[in-house]
Parts: sequence; C-alpha cells; structure tokens
Amino acid sequence: QAFFCLLLCIPWGSSCPPSCQCTERAGAKAVLCSSQHLEEIPKDIPRDVVFLKLDANSITRIPSNAFRHLSHLEEIDLSRNAIEKIDRAAFKGVAAGLRSLDLSSNRIRSIPKEALLALNAKLRLANNPWHCECALQEVLWEARLDLDSVQDITCHTAPREEYVGKPLLQVLDAGVNFCSVRQRTMDVAMFITMFGWFAMVIVYVVCYVRHNREDSCKHVDYLKSLPSTQGHAE
Repeated sequence: QAFFCLLLCIPWGSSCPPSCQCTERAGAKAVLCSSQHLEEIPKDIPRDVVFLKLDANSITRIPSNAFRHLSHLEEIDLSRNAIEKIDRAAFKGVAAGLRSLDLSSNRIRSIPKEALLALNAKLRLANNPWHCECALQEVLWEARLDLDSVQDITCHTAPREEYVGKPLLQVLDAGVNFCSVRQRTMDVAMFITMFGWFAMVIVYVVCYVRHNREDSCKHVDYLKSLPSTQGHAE
C-alpha cells in the first residue's frame, strides 16, 4: 500500500528523457538536450519544464502540437539543427506563455506565418536559407524578432536575382513588397483563366452557329432537290 501511495504522490512529468539532463535554473525546471544526436523532439519531456534546450541536434521537423502538453514552457532553443519543416500548429498550446524561441542556424526556407504570428515570444530566425516571400515579410513586420539577429535574415532565394544574398530587411527598406508581387501574380493568373474560359465559350458559340448554318444549307439543298408539286400535276 505504501508503494502505491508513493506512486500516486509522484507528479506527472517528473521523469527525464534518457538523452537529456533535467535540472533547476532560477527555481524553474530546465531540460537540457543539447548535442545528443536527436532526430525528433523527445516525447517524454516533463510537463513542468520552463526552459528547454534542444540545440545542436539533427531534428528535421517540428510537428503539430509538439509542445502542447508543456503549459509552463517559456524558452525553447532549437538552434543549430536540420529543421526544414514547421507545421502550422507546431507551437499550439504554448503560444501565450512562450517568451523566447530560437530557430537560428537551421535549414528553414519557408514557414507558415500562422505558426509564428500567434506567438508573443522573441524570435531568432537568423542563418537559415530563406526564400524571401510574402509570409516571411509578414513575420518580419508583425512578429517580435530579436533585434540583434534581424540583419542575419538573408534571402537565399528570391523572385528576382538582385535580392539574393541580401538581408531581407534591406530589401524591404528599398521599397520591395513581396505580398503585392504575389497579389499581382494571382490577379494575372485569374485574368488568364477567365480569358481562357471566355475564349472557349466564343469558340463553342462560333462552332455551334457554323454547324447549324451547315445543317440549314443542307436542308435547303435537300428541299430544292425534291420534285415540285407542279411537276407531279403535269
């Protein structure tokens, strides 16, 4: 009975992942999993963790609800991984309380703006092979970026070659608006689509009229070829 009572008294999430070290920092629980060759985010992170370090691993993706059960989480360090994909709901459940998120030095080319704009955390996004586009522009203008690292958000690829290799902030300060470019592209695509449908309707009407005209001519020729009533009477 004493054993089962002891089990009931142990709080949920008090264990520590095998590859990590769990410690106290400023009276709050910290889970340190740096440089452990991890390929994904550990599933058994204690629920009461406040500081989580997952830097210098081989994590490639942040899936939806990856931290949802960690309601006390305030800081996440995911720098120096191999992250390429971040799901829209990756930080669902921790957005309100998160104060710091480090995604620098990964392989991130693009990111759903919904994943970051809901956060109140200070973001570090430097040293990623970014594709400069509207979503990244909106993150830059609306999210709480770490000011010391903003200049290191560089266009690895871009709609125009002249932007490649330049800091995104510098490109935007020059008057470039990737969102308006996308809107113009969508407008052109819609115009082309509408023109295509209109052309198809015109072609159909012309073919329909021509076909009916040919049928009418054939019918008239057929009537002319018939013997006249006067001829029968004679």
